[in-house]
Amino acid sequence: VILTSENPDNWDFNKDGQIISSYSSSSRAHVKLWTRLLVSLLVGGGVLGAWWYVDLEKQQKFQRRRVEQLRKVALGQGTFSLLDHMGQRRTKQDFLGNWVLMYFGFTHCPDICPEELDKLSAVVSALDQDPSLPRVQPLFITVDPERDNVGALARYVKDFHPRLIGLTGTPEEVKQAAQDYRVYASPGPKDEDGDYIVDHTVLVYLVSPDGLFLDYYNRMKNKDQILDSIKNHIKNFRSVI
Repeated sequence: VILTSENPDNWDFNKDGQIISSYSSSSRAHVKLWTRLLVSLLVGGGVLGAWWYVDLEKQQKFQRRRVEQLRKVALGQGTFSLLDHMGQRRTKQDFLGNWVLMYFGFTHCPDICPEELDKLSAVVSALDQDPSLPRVQPLFITVDPERDNVGALARYVKDFHPRLIGLTGTPEEVKQAAQDYRVYASPGPKDEDGDYIVDHTVLVYLVSPDGLFLDYYNRMKNKDQILDSIKNHIKNFRSVI
């Protein structure tokens, strides 16, 4: 044993009277200092851990309340089943796990629908430029199934974002999808050429990867406002399903 203290009072002995350790007063002081530091770290870590747990609990409670609020709104709670512009059957489940921007309109719309779809396409294109963000899927659901068949939608969606999916179906299927999102749609009177305008709700819906409605954007919202809102939703999103 190496003796580090000349003072026998600082020596430790075993039951046979043999020296088993020897610490100087300065060594003992260092041990006490490290002990206090270790205790402080453990206590501090415990406080931080407790704070993190409480904060996590608050976030989870907020998310649960948010989901309940969204479900009470009852937007998009149904499961639509429609044909896309390629003639393939699509349901709501096909888009789970993806962010979705959804717009209801019709291909014979003279101005509002093209303007809103142009804006929607610009938003999605801007989001596509940021590799840190997940892809957002744009959807266009017709409210005019009488004229907007698969072929009409295929021709129409070419004028907008390349990933835009057009959806149509029977009058009953389209009506159900519109009702799920509380979209009002009412065909007006036909003119002498058989043409007519469909009066309908003008909103772009944001749907989370959980398939829940999160937000909507009316005509007054510009591209940058919608873009900022979507980025904020993506940043703060926590799956609850």
